[in-house]
Amino acid sequence: MTTLVEVLTTHAIDLETMTVARLLRLLDDGHVTSADLVQACADRIAAHDTSLRAVRALNPAAADEARAADEARARGERDKPLLGVPVLVKDNIDVSGMPTTAGSVVLAASYPVGDAALVTGLRAAGAVILGKTNLTEFANFLADGMPGGYSSLGGQVLNPYDTSESPSGSSAGSAVAAAMGYAPLTVGTETSGSILSPAAANSVVGIKPTVGLVSRTGVVPIAASQDTAGPMTRTVADAAVLLTALAGVDPHDAATAANPLADHDFTGDLRADALRGARIGVVRDQVPPDTTDTRALWDVAVAVLRERGATLVEVDLDTGEGFDSAVLNYEFKRDLNAYLARLPADAPVRTLADVIAQNEARADVALKFGQARAVAAQDMDLSAGSADTARHDRDRARDLVESRDRLDGVMVEHDLTALLFAGVGSASIGAKAGYPSVSVPAGYLAANRRPFAIALLGTAWSEPTLIGYAHAFELAARVRQPPSVINPALFR
Repeated sequence: MTTLVEVLTTHAIDLETMTVARLLRLLDDGHVTSADLVQACADRIAAHDTSLRAVRALNPAAADEARAADEARARGERDKPLLGVPVLVKDNIDVSGMPTTAGSVVLAASYPVGDAALVTGLRAAGAVILGKTNLTEFANFLADGMPGGYSSLGGQVLNPYDTSESPSGSSAGSAVAAAMGYAPLTVGTETSGSILSPAAANSVVGIKPTVGLVSRTGVVPIAASQDTAGPMTRTVADAAVLLTALAGVDPHDAATAANPLADHDFTGDLRADALRGARIGVVRDQVPPDTTDTRALWDVAVAVLRERGATLVEVDLDTGEGFDSAVLNYEFKRDLNAYLARLPADAPVRTLADVIAQNEARADVALKFGQARAVAAQDMDLSAGSADTARHDRDRARDLVESRDRLDGVMVEHDLTALLFAGVGSASIGAKAGYPSVSVPAGYLAANRRPFAIALLGTAWSEPTLIGYAHAFELAARVRQPPSVINPALFR
């Protein structure tokens, strides 16, 4: 009898580098089954994740879902773009039959009424939900100073490229799982940098979509003004096929009502010549100084963009750092209470106040870093006409002026199609605007092989343009390496 290892070896299936396109060809040709793939992913997680802690829990129904996909493929039902492909989702996203914990010991037994809307979209595309990834607890809105990737329930996620470095967060588990090949595809969420930052730190592609492209129904929130889910994958092409499955209109999420890309196939934007004619703004104060290790990698990335046909224009942009906005505190209380209120009657908590009280009751395990952010949010008065409500409205208006208006202004003034940043410099201003960004691996520092990335930011609904640019850059640069190449000691 042929073993799973022999099947993978025979067909040169390396989970750490395998693309979705090749996996689908192997599945369609009968060289591997979805059941094989799910088992291989589970085996890889078992072999490597005891220390890395990227995966919070496997889906007990994953094997059954894989067998159902294999049966559908055997019947000739191959019209689903992700049929039989395993996906890991961040553990603040509802999956039927699994608790949605947000990394909190308080929510360890908090089961949702059903799938999040984005999970429904993944299932409609044929994906197998392999399990849940670990995260910074409550998407890093519990405590000040909480390390990226730490949760009281899941422990500390480690960066496979350098375990002494932060995996960043809050979507640390999704980023590490993608980098390690625990699943072909992973899903993260972002309020401000929570996809882009861990993607850069773990050398994977991260797409932070326009707010409203992907439904947030069934996702533990921070703030509806800025929250979104998005792909975290090893290639731009894989991110494009995943984003196609995630995007849609949800009657329960008003932000998606005007989504012009609900039925868009983002794989059609994957063009090698996409950068030809692009006008990309380079924000002057975001360029790495000459004295830094990142400058050489930045210069190479800029050269690649130019060689592929892009015109780079130096621009000035005030990113509005330093303004103490009340928006996240106010909306965290409002939106978390709304999420918890929709849980089944036997849910362990119903309000943010309940979360705080239960954390205090078991502080030894729940509050290693405290819960200052949660307490500050709880102190907000959400009533109409209150001083906090008035401040929220003023601050949200200011956020938009300092983000959307400034971005739109510089784009129009210089006739730009995107903006270029080193690392995650685009995260805050793009998050407040609700605009999309794509993070792409751009090499490794000479001194220590730590990952470096560039980010491309555009205006609302410009994902097709950004995906095309990122794909063209990726094809030309060809710099990404898996953790086993950059940090072989981890695998020894």
